[in-house]
Parts: sequence; structure tokens; C-alpha cells
Amino acid sequence: MKSSPTSPRKLSRSKIDLFLECPCCFYLYQKHHIKRPSGPPFLLNTAVDHLLKQEFDYHRSRGEQHPLQKKYGVDAIPIPHQDLDQWRHNFTGIQYLHPSTNFLIFGAIDDLWQNSQNEYIVVDYKATSKKEPAKSADQLWPSFLTQMEIYQWLLRQKGYSVSRTGYFVHCNARKDKQAFDARLEFDVTLISYQGDDGWVEQTIYQIHDCLNQSQTPNPSPRCEYCQYRQKASNALSNS
Repeated sequence: MKSSPTSPRKLSRSKIDLFLECPCCFYLYQKHHIKRPSGPPFLLNTAVDHLLKQEFDYHRSRGEQHPLQKKYGVDAIPIPHQDLDQWRHNFTGIQYLHPSTNFLIFGAIDDLWQNSQNEYIVVDYKATSKKEPAKSADQLWPSFLTQMEIYQWLLRQKGYSVSRTGYFVHCNARKDKQAFDARLEFDVTLISYQGDDGWVEQTIYQIHDCLNQSQTPNPSPRCEYCQYRQKASNALSNS
């Protein structure tokens, strides 16, 4: 498969997730600019994300472990990197030009640690509020795990040595307090995950083939958006 002479087509981590979830919705967005209806922004999650970055950056600047790393016995420290600010930015992130498809693949990571073997460790922050918070990776949303693996893959394509072990800093807001008192309290846990990015390359080629076909792919049977669209269309045509 030869590279296209045209400008690279940007392909974000979230769009790879969209393709995995429903090729039809992905195709409609990429080819016809028809987006799924968007929900409200998760502003509290964004605030938690910002504060965690500040907290880990403090220990990064001192070249020391974060207390959470000490608590869980993690062989790592938050590591400085000249590109970390860019890699964290949603619209730039860490980028790799895939030569065979001419896709500029990118994704914004939350944090980067390094272990004593000089391997980089991908870290993702997650905030939620559940009665039973996740305690292991198999209790997280599957998209969280693919997200981690895409980031690991991107770092490897850039030539970095990357640990298979990634971590989720999981913050669960408590609801067992008698009063709000203008503050939220979180239980913060560290969840490890053994990533396997072996699927990423194949999926990139599948996305390339999808975008070069003339017909819209079939909807995923699990896609609620496509189910709604079909039912609404049937109802309108029969009215």
C-alpha cells in the first residue's frame, strides 16, 4: 500500500475508538462531516485532570516519587520530558505519521513516568463517582484500555522504550458524607494494566480501507446512535 502524495489525514485516538465502536458512525463523520450528538462537557473531570497534573508536576520538578507511587510500591517517578506539554495538549498530542496510509495519528497523554529500566510508563487520569469504584483494569470501560494501548503504540513508533505496564490514577468522588460543605472528597487508587498494542497497526489499515470505499459500512449492532437513526427513519417514513 503506497503513501498518498496529498497532505496527511489527521486521525485522533478518539476517532480510532469511534471506528472500533461503529464503522458506520466513523464513516459518516470522516466522509460526510455528520457528527454524533454530543453530550455535556465533563467539566469536573477536566478540573480533576488539571489538579492531578499540577500535583504530579510538583514531584516531577523535584525528581522524586509521588506519594501514590510510594503507597503502591511502583518502581517509577514522574519523568521530565521536553515534549510533555505538547503531548498533553488535546489538539497536538503525541503524533506519528504512518507512512503506508499517510495518517497523522495523534493522542493526548495525561502523564509520563519512567521506571529503573528507563522504560516510559503511560499514565491516564480517570475521575468518576460510583458506589463500587473500579479496583482492577477489567472493571474499567474497554475504551480506557484501548486508549492506553494507542498511547503506548505511539510512543513506541517514536522510538521510545515503553513498559507494557501502564497505570490509571482512578479518582472516585465519595457520596457518603453527611453534607457537601462546598467540597468533594475522592478516594484515589492506582490501577495497573498490561497493555497489548498488537491490534493497532491492523486497525489503522482497516480504517484506511474503510475511508477508501464508496459505500457506508454497516452499523455496529451495538450502536445506539445507529439504532435510533434507523428507528426514527422508519417511524417518519410510516407516519
